[in-house]
Amino acid sequence: MDTEILGIVTLFLATVVLAVPLGRYIARVYAGERSLLDPVMGPVERFFFRIAGIDAQRQMTWKEHLKALLTINLVWFLWAMFVLTNQGWLPWNPDGNPGMGADLAFNTAISFVVNCNLQHYSGETGATYFSQVFALLFLQFVSAGTGMAAAAMVFKALRGPADRTGERPAARLGNFYDHFLKSMTRVLLPLSLLVAVLLLLNGTPQTAAGRDRIATLQGDTVEVARGPVAGFVAIKHLGTNGGGYYGANSAHPLENPSYFTNMLEMWAQMIVPLAMVFALGFHLRKKRFAWMVFGVMTVGFLALAVPNMVLEMRGNPAIDALGVDQGSGAMEGKEVRLGAAASGFWSVATTVISTGSVNAMHDSTMPLSGMNELLAMMTNAFYGGVGVGILNFFVFIILAVFISGLMVGRTPELLGRKVEAREVKIAVIVTLLHPLLILTGAALAAYAITRHPDLGWLNNPGPHGFSEMLYEYTSSAANNGSGFEGLGDNTPWWNISTAIVLLLGRFLPIIGPLAIAGLLAGKPYVPAGAGTLRTDTATFGVVVFGVIAIVAALSFFPALALGPIAEHFSR
Repeated sequence: MDTEILGIVTLFLATVVLAVPLGRYIARVYAGERSLLDPVMGPVERFFFRIAGIDAQRQMTWKEHLKALLTINLVWFLWAMFVLTNQGWLPWNPDGNPGMGADLAFNTAISFVVNCNLQHYSGETGATYFSQVFALLFLQFVSAGTGMAAAAMVFKALRGPADRTGERPAARLGNFYDHFLKSMTRVLLPLSLLVAVLLLLNGTPQTAAGRDRIATLQGDTVEVARGPVAGFVAIKHLGTNGGGYYGANSAHPLENPSYFTNMLEMWAQMIVPLAMVFALGFHLRKKRFAWMVFGVMTVGFLALAVPNMVLEMRGNPAIDALGVDQGSGAMEGKEVRLGAAASGFWSVATTVISTGSVNAMHDSTMPLSGMNELLAMMTNAFYGGVGVGILNFFVFIILAVFISGLMVGRTPELLGRKVEAREVKIAVIVTLLHPLLILTGAALAAYAITRHPDLGWLNNPGPHGFSEMLYEYTSSAANNGSGFEGLGDNTPWWNISTAIVLLLGRFLPIIGPLAIAGLLAGKPYVPAGAGTLRTDTATFGVVVFGVIAIVAALSFFPALALGPIAEHFSR
């Protein structure tokens, strides 16, 4: 156990150390400055812009950014629907997997478009090689690039006063297509190649061959699915997507063969979200502000991750009562090659960062561990997904600035611009939307299963069954994709209802911050004075953390009391 904990601490510290230079590099990319990959990727980017007829130098307003973002996502959705429903007759299907039904394809297409990857199908049997690569892997790149491009616009909107040309930031918010393509060519693609090669060298398949027939030690013959796995797994984590090539996700021994690959995959899902925080500081030339953001996020992350590790390492009290040795921790639903500590840490890392991949079954974790996994998605503000994590946190900063301004009797200001009624109203709407989607969905599902028990969704009655339904809508609203897999979710109800939550939970929290940033960018810059509220201090960080905690506690505590908390005290 001590070795496992040391490995996790080392991993986290190494990730933070590497995130700083990566953040500096990302800031240079979005600022249009020369960077290491210019000679290689510059001609590639210019080629794509030329054949698409896009002027990547044209500055866009925030509304033009949003129009481009929504339009291109609609095209990707239609492409994914076509591929998934027709994959049975499309090429590169050596295992003969059939096409998806309409409601399952609808859910899957939306889920991958919105960077959630909520999978109501089993990867190796529900998708073909063609759809895994040309629909799902493709969407894992572009959905991550979309989030990063949105964050880049916010970075530019929050810059300082007008430059020497006299233009305000509202007139120089960059170009969505430029931000989008560079996010993939300069950041996601190079890192994905590195991670994919390391996975390949450590046992993860990358092949076009079909199933392999092997003989087990017991003398049985089984068929093992293969395919282009390593490349898929690399971007699933670096893009904070989380969709597993196999149904068991990173608990599968080919998707995550060893303790080394487990650490590599955890690093991969954490590195870009952490780097984006530092990129914000480098881009704005306000490093103290970035460290304030990082500090609040890290306190929230550790407040959830450390208890989960402890709970899973202690073991299950019910099993203790049977006299069974639990020296390895609570190992139900976990892989022996990975251990309880690494599984407990992963369970919070993947829910805080909105990756949604799993290396153990969350449905089998201790009740309070399940509560922390839910809280990580309910707060939806600590690190978060690539790009959108910054956007979610930005909304809480607006609320904290407003509250702090009321407390000191001054007009709220953020980085030299006044925060007024419109910005606060948008922030409140975005903040309340999250619990509205989760709690409304869970309430309707609970009502339906109570009136019609024959629907057969739940394999677990009582508080745990409620937790399974609550988790599904929480995961959908937070663009996470993990699940309490005791829930039978491949039904029209779950496929359609979660798809609606996925759409609203992805795009409205992007639209709101982009609108706020665009409005702020159009306002005159107010130089800091003696009475200016500083937003780069630990004091302001405490206020932001308090706003996040209060919103989450007040909104979700009653539901948590009916689910994981009730289950904990019923044991």
